[in-house]
Amino acid sequence: MTIAAVLLAGGSGSRFAADSHKLLADLRGTPVAVWAIADALDAGFDEVMVVTGAVDVVAELNEGFSPNQLRGVDLGRLTVLHNEDWAEGMATSLNVAVDHARDAHHEAIVVGLADQPFVGVDAWRAVRASSSPIAVASYDGARRNPVRLAAMVWPLLPRTGDSGARAVMKSRPDLVEPIPCVGLADDIDTVEDLRRWS
Repeated sequence: MTIAAVLLAGGSGSRFAADSHKLLADLRGTPVAVWAIADALDAGFDEVMVVTGAVDVVAELNEGFSPNQLRGVDLGRLTVLHNEDWAEGMATSLNVAVDHARDAHHEAIVVGLADQPFVGVDAWRAVRASSSPIAVASYDGARRNPVRLAAMVWPLLPRTGDSGARAVMKSRPDLVEPIPCVGLADDIDTVEDLRRWS
């Protein structure tokens, strides 16, 4: 079985009132997106995809940041997929990843968000290890990312909108296994969020 990690990085970050995209903003000396990228790469997946949209985040990281700022992360190990329909919602980015995973014959994907810097490598590994059709990280009982989606559930995913796998988990709770995880699934959505964690 091969399993791929997916980091969704397609949104415009419209709530982040600053000159740069939130995923490129400095968080403790490192761009926000690099935290999640580093953890996904360290978790031992067969492939790590980043789905871009409003901004080509990986190209911006390559061109505008030093190796020290990138924490030594080899961005060349990433599969970068561009979602031309990113403005239609997160589900479109998820389906770009699913289409690639299907073509690459992966049997499952584990999906996270590039704006969640503190999920941690252990959560990625714990969710990946599940054999359930859908496995979702649970932090003190709160279900968040990452989420493991076996190939059998990919046809159930919405094609548009912002719900991602949430709608499937709601309609088919029999398929879902919560996985207790350590870490924090807080998003960096606003400048205030960034300041709080800096």
